[in-house]
Amino acid sequence: MANHVFIAHSLDGYIADRSGGIDWLPQLPVPEGEPDVFAAFMQRMDAIVMGRRTFQTVLSFGQWPYTKPVYVLSRSMPPLSAEWADKAQLWGGEPARLLDQLKTLGYRELYIDGGQVVQYFLAHDWIDELTLTRVPILLGGGVPLFGALPWPLHFTHVSTQLLSGGTLSMSTYHRLR
Repeated sequence: MANHVFIAHSLDGYIADRSGGIDWLPQLPVPEGEPDVFAAFMQRMDAIVMGRRTFQTVLSFGQWPYTKPVYVLSRSMPPLSAEWADKAQLWGGEPARLLDQLKTLGYRELYIDGGQVVQYFLAHDWIDELTLTRVPILLGGGVPLFGALPWPLHFTHVSTQLLSGGTLSMSTYHRLR
């Protein structure tokens, strides 16, 4: 099974501002002739694993954006309401057990989303691919993309492309094992 991160960050490495907001992310339409890289990424994924805060942010969008199964990691979140029960499943156990279960269910490509979840998966060396989109803004503080690691993790650069008329740069890295 392969675990993938697809996330945007500020020039200074934050994925959310000091209040946890993402209003600073540009809502840029995909220019004509430019591929929808997120849609292409999602076509490759079998399921999504995210944290509680990310799930709550997604709920604030007003419209559910995913067609793939979503697993929400949280030990403190109350059970999902009936409105969301068909869209996501809450997982309060160990993430390693969830990965084992998803592998047993036949999932091979997982989208890992959310700051704490990404950091946890990196600290356990469970990330195989990072796709990072750099947004040209300095936030000066907020929710960092990366946290402390028990040892260095080496990645190799696969590609970089400019998006939205050169406003954004997206780079993909594969974990060297």
